[in-house]
Amino acid sequence: MAEAAIHPANTRRLVGLIPAAGHATRLGALPHSKEIHPIGTYFDANGSCLRPKVVSHYLLEKMRYAGIDRAYFILRDGKWDIAAHFKDGATVDMFLAYLLATVPYGTPYTLDAAYPFVRDSLVALGFPDILFSPDDAYTQLIEHQIKSGADVVLGLFPTDQPQLTDVVAVDDRGRILQILTKPRHTILSHTWGIAVWTPTFTEFIHDYLAGLPVPTKDTRELFVGDVVQAGINCGISVEGVFVSDTPFLDIGTPENLARAIREAAIE
Repeated sequence: MAEAAIHPANTRRLVGLIPAAGHATRLGALPHSKEIHPIGTYFDANGSCLRPKVVSHYLLEKMRYAGIDRAYFILRDGKWDIAAHFKDGATVDMFLAYLLATVPYGTPYTLDAAYPFVRDSLVALGFPDILFSPDDAYTQLIEHQIKSGADVVLGLFPTDQPQLTDVVAVDDRGRILQILTKPRHTILSHTWGIAVWTPTFTEFIHDYLAGLPVPTKDTRELFVGDVVQAGINCGISVEGVFVSDTPFLDIGTPENLARAIREAAIE
């Protein structure tokens, strides 16, 4: 495997962080974890068809394009088919490892399971059930973080369904002023879909969650955007990069999953 590209100004290792502990309730009963649902076909370097390409493969390709050569999937018990599929990561030219989430409610808690392993790294967050372009999206974020020194850099995408996602208010200097989670009414038109952050924010997540009561199924779910907003309120520097003019596609609904399969068949 090629060594991960590390900019001279940034000696921290780049590590991918991939939360995959959800239950995919919107998709109904699937015979496997949604993160390894086939979307398109995987080809080798000679153009020969090898096998169906699963949805999270696309995310790993984009991480690898940015020079990220290792990543952690964070799973819940019962989703070992993801590890069985990717194994050590050789098929995506990466080193992959798998961690177990022990708090079942809230993606920030899932991410915090990786705290001992990534606390000194530059983290690249990716969600394994969304499809997005361009290929150099993470490269843009990493370069911006090195140049700006921001604690968190969000990859921004347009959205036509702001009520279903986080929307962001960003100023003309690229600073994120506010994140609203699934607002009923808003004039904001962009969301975030990927992120890069420094150990400063990894520590903030860990300390912030430690100060909250352990969530239960009856409490409001805590989202990553909630924690980023809490960081902004506490002085964490958060900036955004408009990485794409095209919305990302979340395959977590039957309609979007069917659309992803259809579009992959056309390409």
